[in-house]
Amino acid sequence: MKKAILTTSLLLSTLIGFSQINFYKFAVGVGLGTNISYADVRENSQGYSGHITADYNLTPFLTAGLEIQAGQIRGGNIITNPHNRQFKNNYKGFSLNGRVALGQFVGYYRQSFLSAIKGLYVGVGLGAISNNMAYVVRYKPNTQTTNPPLGYKFPGEDKSVNLLMPLNLGMNFYFKDRDDQLRYIININYQGNLTFGEGLDGYNDPMAKFENDAPDMYTVFSVGFKYNFGPVGISKRIFEIN
Repeated sequence: MKKAILTTSLLLSTLIGFSQINFYKFAVGVGLGTNISYADVRENSQGYSGHITADYNLTPFLTAGLEIQAGQIRGGNIITNPHNRQFKNNYKGFSLNGRVALGQFVGYYRQSFLSAIKGLYVGVGLGAISNNMAYVVRYKPNTQTTNPPLGYKFPGEDKSVNLLMPLNLGMNFYFKDRDDQLRYIININYQGNLTFGEGLDGYNDPMAKFENDAPDMYTVFSVGFKYNFGPVGISKRIFEIN
């Protein structure tokens, strides 16, 4: 019995190896990108976004942090929109979020493909978005006669705050410093942002008159840079030896 246990232990030790990864526990980052709105107006225009982040690294591949985002979201067209609606939203948003990368779950040692995609991650968050209409068609053109004196007024607010849920899919590319630590990250991220409320486009349309049966949302495609620093943590990994 003892021989069987010893033989099994030796066999497992030849198949399984343990590695140790040192990593910095804090990270700050910046990024720029473009956004597209999916709101109550039909025309989904392209805008711009920027963000800053502050993260706590639980492991090299599992993070929790804060993201502050700002930019301009656009949509509609006063000429081509069926109701002559258009908006430009100078927004600010913040969210608490968590992200987990593939490297948290797979053994990528001596696996070139898995090592290349170890930074592939998904994430979810919760926060708020502050909407501020820099431009909005509040009164429908050419309706002054039927709705004097300014015309038909589209319901909605020029300024509002809504609940925000960002969903992230992206890739981290890791780079070491001269001390062989994971110091720098280049990040490519695609983010879908669900908003709960009617403030994103400034229109709170009555369902009986307009199509208004889905939450307003916008997407952001961005490229970013992160800098890791602070106390050094240790993450133990188990991997198969080829």
